[in-house]
Amino acid sequence: MKDQLSALIDGEFDVENAEHLIRSVKSGGELQKCWQHYQLIGDVMRNEMVLSQNFSARVMSALGDEPTVLAPAPSVEQKLARTSFFKINQFWSVAASVAAVMFVAVMVLQQQLTSSESSAPIEIAQSMPLEYLEAHHAAAPNGAAYYIQNVSLSGAGQ
Repeated sequence: MKDQLSALIDGEFDVENAEHLIRSVKSGGELQKCWQHYQLIGDVMRNEMVLSQNFSARVMSALGDEPTVLAPAPSVEQKLARTSFFKINQFWSVAASVAAVMFVAVMVLQQQLTSSESSAPIEIAQSMPLEYLEAHHAAAPNGAAYYIQNVSLSGAGQ
């Protein structure tokens, strides 16, 4: 039935034989909804104006007539809860920052104390030939983790 209705709207169905379709559309129901949808689809495909010309003006006017609803002001308890939450978060942020700085400071001080205990710096490259150093330059560690290591540990294995 919907196929016949679509063909009727497209002009491919004989109007004289479509009397039963027209009665079904007029009686309402699902076929009438299909008729409306098919007509709307056709209007859009033909790029015809579906809405009236003053549609936007009417919508804007209706929006202007709507009452403005203001949100109630937050209660004192809500304000206190919000500010105390932020204060607690700020406290923990500061505490974490201080702990991180202290950790780095202890590591640096420990490394300085360890390096000052040795009387003379160890020079490993004195006895190595230049060709060996040039060949293995790419394999030498160059990350920050290498330089944070304890001096006595890095020299003990070599």
